Amino acid sequence: MIGIIDYGMGNLYSLGKALERLGCSYEFVSRPERLEGLSGAILPGVGAFGDAMKNIRELELEEGIRSYAASGRPILGICLGMQLLFEQSTEHGVAAGLGLIGGEAVRFEGDYKVPHMGWNQLHMRAEHPLLSGVKSGDYVYFVHSYHVRVSDEKVLLATTEYHQQVTAIVGQDQVYGMQFHPEKSGETGMRLLANFAELCKGEKA
Repeated sequence: MIGIIDYGMGNLYSLGKALERLGCSYEFVSRPERLEGLSGAILPGVGAFGDAMKNIRELELEEGIRSYAASGRPILGICLGMQLLFEQSTEHGVAAGLGLIGGEAVRFEGDYKVPHMGWNQLHMRAEHPLLSGVKSGDYVYFVHSYHVRVSDEKVLLATTEYHQQVTAIVGQDQVYGMQFHPEKSGETGMRLLANFAELCKGEKA
């Protein structure tokens, strides 16, 4: 069973429908004890970093998510959810994240349109089962004003370009993140979600 973590700031409906199309069993999870029996977890997110972490803490999910990740079971952060996996964000002042991967989310700065919104190509940086069937040049759909600067480039599985190199997919142990919305990214996005679901198979608490 894959748990979609519901802390009040995620695009749950379209993500759930995408998992249904893949034939994946899932449930919405808003209590830490519900994480215990999952084989995989997805942390979605839309909105402000600080507000998201506030909601996660109020639901007592922060330590639950950290304990879940420490168990070695796969977790996938999507869009804001990916940024929450990192140490901090500079959005509206510095706010601490979950600290599962080293790095911080910072705002795009420059004489160009922000937010970054639209279809951009992926550039593969590593070989990984999460990327099976996906290649450099494939397009996915982004909507974000902040991007992640990683502390160690070894976690980069794929990048994209938006006036600079932008972190697109990360992976460290069984902690994964996608800055774009795979559930809105057509065939490529569905392939990535299917790959994540495969990584979850056979995992137990």
